Amino acid sequence: MIMKSARSTLKILLPLLLGGAILYWMYRDFDFQSVSHVLLHEMDWTWMLLSFPFGILAQAIRGWRWRQTLEPVGERPRSSVAVNSIFLSYAASLVVPRIGEFTRCGVLQRWDGVSFPKALGTVVTERAIDTLLMLFITGVTIAFQMSTFGTFFERTGTSLDTILRGFSWAGWLVAGVCMLAVGVLAYFLLQRLSIYNKVKTTLQGLWEGVSSLRQVHRPWLFVALTLGIWLCYFLHYYLTFFCFDFTASLGIGCALVTFVVGSIAVIVPTPNGAGPWHFAVKTMLILYGVADTQALYFVLIVHSVQTLLVVLLGIYAWIRLGFMRRSSGVRNCV
Repeated sequence: MIMKSARSTLKILLPLLLGGAILYWMYRDFDFQSVSHVLLHEMDWTWMLLSFPFGILAQAIRGWRWRQTLEPVGERPRSSVAVNSIFLSYAASLVVPRIGEFTRCGVLQRWDGVSFPKALGTVVTERAIDTLLMLFITGVTIAFQMSTFGTFFERTGTSLDTILRGFSWAGWLVAGVCMLAVGVLAYFLLQRLSIYNKVKTTLQGLWEGVSSLRQVHRPWLFVALTLGIWLCYFLHYYLTFFCFDFTASLGIGCALVTFVVGSIAVIVPTPNGAGPWHFAVKTMLILYGVADTQALYFVLIVHSVQTLLVVLLGIYAWIRLGFMRRSSGVRNCV
């Protein structure tokens, strides 16, 4: 029990410490008193407010798309529950990174009786599709902004050649064999444990969810919703450029580059990407000619305001779900 509590505590503290350490390093000599002057006298809040609907819509569309991927596996949650589960999941991830995926599956199970393993399987499907689309966007962006990315890697000391040279073909082969051996060992160990049947049932549900994409109804709608999600994410970010004089004239190319770099940075498990996102976006803005202090203003204000929006949506979803009736026939077990 003590070890379990310690692990749970570390899952919360380590991301906070990592993000906090990066933020401290970035803002250690920063004059925070000047932020209030920027917020009240130098920032155009009209564009920030105009960006909010796209941030809300991106999450809502994700809920609608999720409902569509659940239909082929026989699960039909209410649209309102699906959308509010997304709102709540993003807010939950601010406390414990990556817990949002489990949170939203739990919400659907509790309110509409959706199978947790199936729901989690469709989340895996969503993440895979989003990753592929993000890789495509990244590839196109790099192709058109190659010089900027090259400067970024040079200044941050990152070199793809250095990373690849760290592994020879023999190293990759050994690593693959070791992973295979671990998988085989885990398989035989699970067979000897009492939880094997439960794990097997859970994995079957996951696979059923992952394979649901092949039977999704109206695939054109799924594609449209996927593109809509990322378009809204981008507009939610891009419109904030017009809030400040020093970013308003940078153009859509700079916005796309910083959006891609920021999206990659949030893979680091910190609350809403705090720290890694600030560093990545700030570095790219400087490469486009933005002064260091101005870049710090931008990442601090934009990230803080957008995080506040996530919190407000999470609070709204928590209150809204509290007033919603649970669907009849809700299952109490996974």
